Amino acid sequence: MRHLLRSAFVIGRRDFTSTVFSKAFIFFLIGPLFPVLLGGVFGGIGARVASQAEQPRVAVVASHPDYARLESARSQLHEALDDRPVVDLVEVAPEGDVQRQTQALLASKERSVVAVLTGGLANPHLTGSIEPDGMIAGQMNLLLSAARATPAETASVQVTPTERSTGSVNRSRSITAQAGQFLLFFLTLILGTMTLSQLIEEKSNKVIEVLAAAVPIEAIFLGKLFAMLVTSIVGIAVWTLAGAAAVSALSAGGTSILASPAVGTAPFMVLCVLYFGMNYLLLGSVFLSIGAQASTAREVQVLSMPVTFAQVLIFGFAAISIGAPDTPLAILGAVFPLSSPLVMVARAAERPELWPHLLALGWQALWVGLIVVASARLFRRTVLKSGPVRRSWWRRAAA
Repeated sequence: MRHLLRSAFVIGRRDFTSTVFSKAFIFFLIGPLFPVLLGGVFGGIGARVASQAEQPRVAVVASHPDYARLESARSQLHEALDDRPVVDLVEVAPEGDVQRQTQALLASKERSVVAVLTGGLANPHLTGSIEPDGMIAGQMNLLLSAARATPAETASVQVTPTERSTGSVNRSRSITAQAGQFLLFFLTLILGTMTLSQLIEEKSNKVIEVLAAAVPIEAIFLGKLFAMLVTSIVGIAVWTLAGAAAVSALSAGGTSILASPAVGTAPFMVLCVLYFGMNYLLLGSVFLSIGAQASTAREVQVLSMPVTFAQVLIFGFAAISIGAPDTPLAILGAVFPLSSPLVMVARAAERPELWPHLLALGWQALWVGLIVVASARLFRRTVLKSGPVRRSWWRRAAA
């Protein structure tokens, strides 16, 4: 065991230095910044277009007092919905032929209205390309009901704010669990697939055979896994420092929606780091065993799609545990080794017990060792052709 760990340390240090102190590592660090930048730019444009598109305009053909009461009700509804899309009202003075005026307003390109309200508050009638039970009709019904009510009939609700409640804390902790799961999934998704191409170059130039003659195959696999893990941690540290200013700028003007995790903030952060390491080692060991069977970069590209799809399925299975960490499906997800880190990091946000995490970390470490040993034996027999030759059952029977 001591020789195995020492050999794995040598292989890991060799791969880490050759990866980090290379020019390609700089492009690896700045690579994720471009999707984030483009996502922010197009997200802002899309949000602006969506906000403009989601605010329909309705022309109100009524007297000025009726329109004033409708506009006052709209302002109250807009404040109550917290800047969510509310219909925009346009005042139009009544003319002789109401039907002709309605058709002219719907066809007008300058006003650009989706519906026209006629009849005032006494006999309202809404005309336009809208659904009778849709959002626009529902909001107009609310506005008409509020505008018809007299000040004596309206009453404001007295609110006594409290610092916290069970429902709000549980909801916020569920959001924290989702954030933790997505963080682990996203980082493993963009970093874990690099292990698919770890052995291709060394297999092509026969370096792997020299290493296999000097150290055990298990040490080679274990060293490469931990080298890529440490390399990923270096990249995450750089990205975290680069994004700290942006995160602080976004959270400076408002309150955070993430509640304190059930296990505490400091233990939760430690568990996130540990579960990321375990998630990376588990999936990375599986990917390394798959990539070790590939001979060319083209084969790795073919394997990348099903590997990514498998990660998405595991993430979807682990997301079932959010909000119900004690259900049979959640327990099954915690026992299944490939989804266990994602399920347990969500449990850390929702349950205060720490002893299940000690069991989960030990269970995941056991499976990392089992997968590495199985991958090394498969690599030795299928690629190096150095394992014991097994005869067919009929040859064994004949012998």
